[in-house]
Amino acid sequence: MRITAKKILREFWIIHNDCEEQLKSWFQECSKAAWRNLNEVKAEYPSASILVDNRVVFNIKGNSYRLIVKINFDYQMIWIRFIGTHAEYDKINANKI
Repeated sequence: MRITAKKILREFWIIHNDCEEQLKSWFQECSKAAWRNLNEVKAEYPSASILVDNRVVFNIKGNSYRLIVKINFDYQMIWIRFIGTHAEYDKINANKI
């Protein structure tokens, strides 16, 4: 999978340096993935939440942070839509961001 906007992750872990290693690991794992559907994502990340329109919420650092991505399986692309604290996540509409 190709992941767009790694800069968003980098800027986030500069501020929240306690999640840098987890975000780097997530990036590496997803870059190597070749998922064909949401079931394959869920098989690799059982704690991920599946939303509408191929959006997935990943729990980062024991659910301290939330990462929302949108996946296009045909083009093998992942777009980072949101990264934030659990409290910030509670203030957004994860299905529309």
